Amino acid sequence: GKRVNEFSMLEDQWDILQKIVVFAKEHKPDAVLIAGDVYDKSMPIVEAVQLLDRFLVWLNELGITVFIVSGNHDNAERVAFGAELLKNSSVHIVQSYNGKIAPVTLSDGYGDINIWMLPYLKPSLIRRHFPDRDVNTYSDAISAALSNANLDISARNVLIAHQFVTGAITSESEEISVGGSENVDGSVFDGFDYVALGHIHRPQQICRETLRYCGTPLKYSFSEASHTKSVTVVDMDGKGEIKITELPLVPLRDMREVRGTYNEIMNRNSYRGTNTEDYIHIVLTDEQDEPDAMAKLRNIYPNLMRLEYDNRRTQAVSSLETVASTDKKTPSELFGDLFEMQNGQPMNEEQSK
Repeated sequence: GKRVNEFSMLEDQWDILQKIVVFAKEHKPDAVLIAGDVYDKSMPIVEAVQLLDRFLVWLNELGITVFIVSGNHDNAERVAFGAELLKNSSVHIVQSYNGKIAPVTLSDGYGDINIWMLPYLKPSLIRRHFPDRDVNTYSDAISAALSNANLDISARNVLIAHQFVTGAITSESEEISVGGSENVDGSVFDGFDYVALGHIHRPQQICRETLRYCGTPLKYSFSEASHTKSVTVVDMDGKGEIKITELPLVPLRDMREVRGTYNEIMNRNSYRGTNTEDYIHIVLTDEQDEPDAMAKLRNIYPNLMRLEYDNRRTQAVSSLETVASTDKKTPSELFGDLFEMQNGQPMNEEQSK
């Protein structure tokens, strides 16, 4: 359901989920783990709900068990609708946190494997369930939530969680609290053989190889243009025997940045490596603005999302903004600057008060 620069990504999401199903057919996993931010909004659009429904039906037809936790973009109660009923179809959705955590146990040739699920948690929620415990930080919250898990460390344990682990590399499209207050120390997950994390868009491991973000299946900002999106495959044999593989995902339309003069970019032969259907961010280096450049360029690049100039004028403005930003201003002065930028006039005396 996510929109990027006002472009709907539903067609792209439909395409990439079908490609994930093809991977599932080829690799025959025991389970698919979905680590939160199922939807982009707490009130998802109908088409997004229908797309998730279709994806779950495809996986169920393949006999694959599915585990879903809610993320910070989701409404936990809405995501968990029908959770009890869906268990009969091997779809396990974590419900709103109630102070308890229990695993779903699967079995293979090596014995049992416990799948634990945590939705996105905040300290304020955890304090309600642990009034006698000192919960100030996100690390405190996750530590408290996991403290009443009856964890058998001799067994294989996998945790699915949606949090921001300290040290993760972020992208501009993510919502991270100012000052890093959401940080969770990776050590709180030490009792688990593998931790499947959601929240961060770039595929990466944190602290150890088995504490991992799979990343988003699609690029959702131009800061992700250089990313290679993938599905993470985890092969777990006996206790402590884990192999991790990435399967690259090829999108219906890539997200690219193109730089050059207006005439260069209008000449398709100069950019043969760029699929004109891709989502494009164009940076024009002309010293003079081209009239109606966006409309003209969209005749060739219909999915042009962003147009900017990089020339002496914009560099001078950027330099002035950098100097101005070093001035010490009060919050009221900063807000006044924002108001004037957005409204074209300063606040009056009453508004200032």
